[in-house]
Amino acid sequence: MEAYKKEFIEFMVDCDVLKFGDFTLKSGRKSPPFFMNAGAYVTGSQLKKLGEYYARAIHETYGDDFDVLFGPAYKGIPLGVVTAIAYSELYGKEVRYCSDRKEEKDHGADKGSFLGSKLKDGDRVIMIEDVTTSGKSMEETVPKVKDAADVTIVGLMVSLNRMEVGKGGEKCALDEVKDLYGFETAAIVTMEDVVECLYNKECDGKVVIDDELKAAIDAYYEKYGAK
Repeated sequence: MEAYKKEFIEFMVDCDVLKFGDFTLKSGRKSPPFFMNAGAYVTGSQLKKLGEYYARAIHETYGDDFDVLFGPAYKGIPLGVVTAIAYSELYGKEVRYCSDRKEEKDHGADKGSFLGSKLKDGDRVIMIEDVTTSGKSMEETVPKVKDAADVTIVGLMVSLNRMEVGKGGEKCALDEVKDLYGFETAAIVTMEDVVECLYNKECDGKVVIDDELKAAIDAYYEKYGAK
């Protein structure tokens, strides 16, 4: 595993973004003893580092041949902004950010369905969001992006691949998005990476995933893991 991925996993734990305990998802499914909440990135230094991790993962996975970072509202808005800043600083490449609005603005110079840069014919777009569990956000935003201009969606980057079965009951949500829309999907890290990095290893002086927690995670993925 690349060093920056290990750093990112520890960063998520340090920021209280990746938490461990008993949780129930919006779907009603009982979660394993972990939960990710990207809304916990709240300080300037945290957001700066987050953008850098996204930029490194995008650079490594998709290269630099793209024009726009599109972050679905709401959590995707700051993700697109901080990653665009990081891309400029790390790789000297200016990329535009764009996001959709939940409600169309019907007045002012920036009225319309989008924030940030307008999408233009020929743009190459990378979608960016925190995590994909069901693919619902892509169902809502991909048609908006495609209808706005004649663009090419290069791929999707999320921070964590939960590696759970999607709506089809076999593949994970990221693979389902890839099959449905025909563009590549990727994550900075997977839950397999998380377990490998944290199992019986100390993070800030304590073991995050011990034998008991590892057994609970294994049992969950035995039932809900992507085939």
